[in-house]
Amino acid sequence: MKKILTLVCVSALGGLLTLGGYKLFVEEKNKQVALEQISEPPIYVPTNTTNNTSVDTPNFVDAAEKSLDAVVHVKNTSIVTAPMSMQDLFFGRNSERAQVGTGSGVIISPTGYIVTNNHVINNANEISITLNDNKSYMAELIGTDEATDIALLKIETEEDLPFMAFGDSDSAKIGEWVLAVGNPFNLNSTVTAGIISAKSRDLSGKNTQSFIQTDAAVNPGNSGGALVNTNGDLIGINTAISSRTGSYIGYSFAVPSNIARKIVNDIMEYGNVQNGILGVVGGALNSKSAEELGTDITEGFYVSEVTKDTGAEKAGIKSGDIIKKVDGVEINKFSDLTGYLKTKSPKDIVNVTLLRDGDEEVLPVTLLKNMVLEIPIIGVVKNISKNELKDFKLNYGLKISKLTNHPKLESYWKNNGVKEGSIITRLNGKKLYSVDDAQNAIKDRGYDEAIEIEVLNKEGEKVIYNFR
Repeated sequence: MKKILTLVCVSALGGLLTLGGYKLFVEEKNKQVALEQISEPPIYVPTNTTNNTSVDTPNFVDAAEKSLDAVVHVKNTSIVTAPMSMQDLFFGRNSERAQVGTGSGVIISPTGYIVTNNHVINNANEISITLNDNKSYMAELIGTDEATDIALLKIETEEDLPFMAFGDSDSAKIGEWVLAVGNPFNLNSTVTAGIISAKSRDLSGKNTQSFIQTDAAVNPGNSGGALVNTNGDLIGINTAISSRTGSYIGYSFAVPSNIARKIVNDIMEYGNVQNGILGVVGGALNSKSAEELGTDITEGFYVSEVTKDTGAEKAGIKSGDIIKKVDGVEINKFSDLTGYLKTKSPKDIVNVTLLRDGDEEVLPVTLLKNMVLEIPIIGVVKNISKNELKDFKLNYGLKISKLTNHPKLESYWKNNGVKEGSIITRLNGKKLYSVDDAQNAIKDRGYDEAIEIEVLNKEGEKVIYNFR
């Protein structure tokens, strides 16, 4: 029997066709964005799923009519530096060129707030929005979250705009009919239908994603568009496809609306994303891990370690516990847990249902603010206690808890004496008292601005490293 090796890659759905993984921070040229506090939250309505599981033939007309006017065409114009030709050198022509990418977006408020994918507008010098009635507006970038691939835009209009309310993606069921609405290949206002094939799908292998998987036809240009149920509720933001060609061949993936809504709320209120952490380390159970651990339970999250001074420790969660539910949501794999926690904020209380020695317990856990941040150019950094800082004769700084695994960068840092446990004191000239300061320094970085990292070396001297 022939063995067929299927190569599956995740392709971006923007007009530029490809959705890459994380780019090195040294390669990013992000436009400087003024993040403002906004009191107006996106509108949310509970999703009624009663009609979605009907055995009758689904009627998509009403859902399509509700969606079309709220889905927009997004054009991203960026300036890129092209290789210099001999003619360019001879005639003294500039090597900078305008590059245009396209995608979709969803209006989520009558005042012009639009949610789309981060990769649709990444590195944009100019963003324009075209509505379904062909009116065009320039958009302001309010904020982005690269980890979830969500971005928030704003356009100014004299009249209220048609919009879509966020539905409840947790109530969406596998097998339920859905519509994908967007602008594939610049074909404006295109609607396709399919079913939800899976939930909590992680494409990265890093247990950081939790997509809704569907078989609705989605193609380049659909990125940032709407995934809606038959009631016309927004349950996801179309983001990626599984493909060997760059075009649709069977499966597409959307960021669940509950995650997108939480990201939008955080950007509006804080200017960045506020992640709440449970405080446990472990992994998903399967038949192999269950056998190794001596349990007959093959689904759930096995807790191998509880982080000190976290909500999990204070609530009484212990090593060896198996988490089965959080707030009634079943936890069968790692992405179920991470996906649900992404909808929560620091100080939220979640009810964790767990198994301990065969008995079921429910423990209320208060989530804490995430105290770590990944800076791709150097690695993972975390907050450090004041007492520990005193050992370095400092009152500010972040500790490198994990050095980047990029071979060239890892070698560079180690050759310069920078390792896990080293202290970063400034980023782009800003003192780092917490990971929030580092996150803000990254967001405030100007277009084409060099990256400056100040690190305390083993001799106790502060050394500055510049990257472009």
